[in-house]
Amino acid sequence: MRAPGRKRPHGQMRQSQIVTTFGPGSMIDLPNEAVMLGGLEHWRGVDRQIFEERLATKVEKLLNLPAVKFFAPPPENDDFDAPPNGVGVWLFPLWFVAQYEDKRDEHNRARGVRARPLVHYHGLVKGKYVALDRKSYPVVPIRFVQACTRGHISDIDWHLYVHERGSTCRRQLWLDERGTSGDLADITVRCECGLSKTMAAAAKLGDRPFGSCNGHRPWLGPAASEYCGGAEGKSEPSRLLVRSASNAYFAQKLSAISIPDAQSVVRKAVDAIWEDFLQYVESAEDVGRERRKAKVHAALEGIGDDDVWREIQRRKGSVVTQPKGIKQAEVETLLSSMVGTTEDIPEGDYYARAMPLSSASSSMLAPIERVVLVHRLREVIAQVGFTRFESAVPDVDGELSLDVKRADLALETTWVPAVENRGEGFFIAFKADAIAAWKERPAIQARGRALLAGFEAWRTDHPGTKTPFPGLPYVMLHTLSHLLITAVALECGYASTSIRERVYATSSGYGILLYTGTSDAEGTLGGLVQVARRIEQHLRLALDLGRLCANDPVCAQHRPDAKHEQRYLSGAACHGCLYIGETSCERVNDFLDRSLIVSTVEGLGAEFFGEDLL
Repeated sequence: MRAPGRKRPHGQMRQSQIVTTFGPGSMIDLPNEAVMLGGLEHWRGVDRQIFEERLATKVEKLLNLPAVKFFAPPPENDDFDAPPNGVGVWLFPLWFVAQYEDKRDEHNRARGVRARPLVHYHGLVKGKYVALDRKSYPVVPIRFVQACTRGHISDIDWHLYVHERGSTCRRQLWLDERGTSGDLADITVRCECGLSKTMAAAAKLGDRPFGSCNGHRPWLGPAASEYCGGAEGKSEPSRLLVRSASNAYFAQKLSAISIPDAQSVVRKAVDAIWEDFLQYVESAEDVGRERRKAKVHAALEGIGDDDVWREIQRRKGSVVTQPKGIKQAEVETLLSSMVGTTEDIPEGDYYARAMPLSSASSSMLAPIERVVLVHRLREVIAQVGFTRFESAVPDVDGELSLDVKRADLALETTWVPAVENRGEGFFIAFKADAIAAWKERPAIQARGRALLAGFEAWRTDHPGTKTPFPGLPYVMLHTLSHLLITAVALECGYASTSIRERVYATSSGYGILLYTGTSDAEGTLGGLVQVARRIEQHLRLALDLGRLCANDPVCAQHRPDAKHEQRYLSGAACHGCLYIGETSCERVNDFLDRSLIVSTVEGLGAEFFGEDLL
């Protein structure tokens, strides 16, 4: 009998999925079993390093590490005679439901109850359940486990759940299901001793049905448990978690777009030979001696020894510079893009050119400062941890909070998984004075107070959060971004779920970047660049989409602080108008309000694009 543990899985997924959707601690169903992806110590064949210094600096600060490296998830080795390669997994959960019904129980059958045995892994024979008729029956993993908000997770002690504490009864357990709805009230765990309890009781958090969290971290190994309370000294209660639910795993990611700077050529050259040659260099003279080696000479051709030495000093911390915010550096680069010509040839990881705006353009484009065609860009996404039950996304400046209780990816973190995506897109910059004048209007300030009231209601339900309100300019630009994604997806050749957004509302500038990002050539077809050349047409379509929702007037009249709806972070926004795929949205469909863009049926007068601009 195979003991539960790390093994070679019979299944595959894309490398980008491991970073953006799944990762250490996530649960997936493979063709023959359910598993949990192992921690970074259980990954084999990790050898492709990804460089992105701006992002590495942020991750080091976030995880309190002196240095961190990025590596792409390893590909699985299809040769089973070769050493194991790929992402290791652990069998989880260890409780199963047998595909066998007890036909002898006439009482249950008469009530329409389906009774199936609940059995632990160690009670299986060659992976199957052996019934009293001595026949073997297949099993499926139980869909209920227990977890806490710190990411700890474990199997439910089903005997303890059904019986009183201190009971030694270990008779056969059964899972009784009434009907086909799957409602927790229709599912009962029953022991042959006569005791039973419905799963609805497990969902009552106030009753603490599973007690305090046991601190189990099965993705890191069987001996990786920790005290749940941590430095705060107070453990979280264990909560019922459905393995396949959308709140079972939230990968916590940071991303940055590779942008050029004055030292980008030097940094790229040093990247190529840093590990093998330059990390131990102690002086500019050492650089000259290393240059005698053929590989170093080829990489540093055209670069002086002094420039290389300054870069080495900076990497070793001898020269300390205050890094800019992730989005601040990006928007400054986008705003400084030169005006392009038809003779320009895109090259490198980043290539962007501003598009001249026609003097005959309509007044609708009056608040727009410039449109930048981003022919090429490279985005690096790194996973730094994960959460359960509630997501923790970067703030409006692209930074992650240091106070979030994120679960670790490894026992000792020295590197994190990352993926690099290449794509294209366009950037729309808005005039700061136009946004400032819009904010001063009384109707805007009244709407801002209503949105802030919803945000304060959300903070009441999330005690301890330090997330600030992003501000009205961000909410307005974020809403327009969603409308534009829906509008351009009709023509650009990409599905809306393949278009991503970055919203900039910083002291350095205001703007929206829509781009594609994929690890293959699919994101570089040029469709978004061509859409930007007709930006006026698509902007008009986006504004038309925002005027009316299929759920109006209910959608337009939604009050953010309404407790019966608990949509505290949304104004006039719902699935009928603004919500898009969460892979595209940087704020998981929060902080949206159509009334800040155009006039809705509610007629609040808070729209940025008033009648004078249309």
